[in-house]
Amino acid sequence: MTEKWVQGEVVNVKHWTESLYSVSISAPEVKFIAGQYTKISLNIDNEDIARPYSFVNSPNEDFLEFYSVSVPNGPLSTKLQQLKKGDFINVSPNNNGFLILNEVPLIDNIWMLATGTAIGPYLSILKTKDSWNNFKKVILVHAVRYNNELTYQETISDLKDIYGDRFIYITYVSREDSENSLTGRIPESISQGVLEKKAGVKILPDNTHIMICGNPEMVQDTTIELKKIGLKKHRRNSPGHITTENYW
Repeated sequence: MTEKWVQGEVVNVKHWTESLYSVSISAPEVKFIAGQYTKISLNIDNEDIARPYSFVNSPNEDFLEFYSVSVPNGPLSTKLQQLKKGDFINVSPNNNGFLILNEVPLIDNIWMLATGTAIGPYLSILKTKDSWNNFKKVILVHAVRYNNELTYQETISDLKDIYGDRFIYITYVSREDSENSLTGRIPESISQGVLEKKAGVKILPDNTHIMICGNPEMVQDTTIELKKIGLKKHRRNSPGHITTENYW
């Protein structure tokens, strides 16, 4: 094993659906900031295959957790899904990503928009108690295809129990009926005012920061719609309202 990897041990693999799963790993040497990602690696057919994955756990939890979807013919994602307790896996101690609260201005309302497994880094942030000192309201928006892809409901419920009406959770389901979820796409819901109405919170430049994480098309189209209502990309040398991260 090279110096750039820490050898971790699998402590649990949770299968949410046929393709969605979470891997929990014991690797105490790996430190990170909530919202960041790292690389994990397996030796497959005598070749080290590594891919970036966001942490789902908060930094003060005992085990690292990564949320993934098994991609057909994906060399790493299919092997990760087959891992068992006690298997070994390499985790990089070098963490990256700007989807972290250190990069976000203090503001009344923070929106966290995600598609699919991109909900992972938001859960890491929201399970970190200090993050709740920065905002009056947190609106977590999760868009998926099917109802059974609305995962981590126990975590969502726990957050709701702790933070009450400070925490707003909104879901989209696109390919089947869902009693409590919105339909359509996030960008169109913003342009039509549907998302604001569902949340009961206005998106305004003077009280809003929006984090967007997910498939690049959603990230791009949502950014365009937000710019139309006066929000701009946030940069270190030019503070704004929109922080983005593509999830593949």
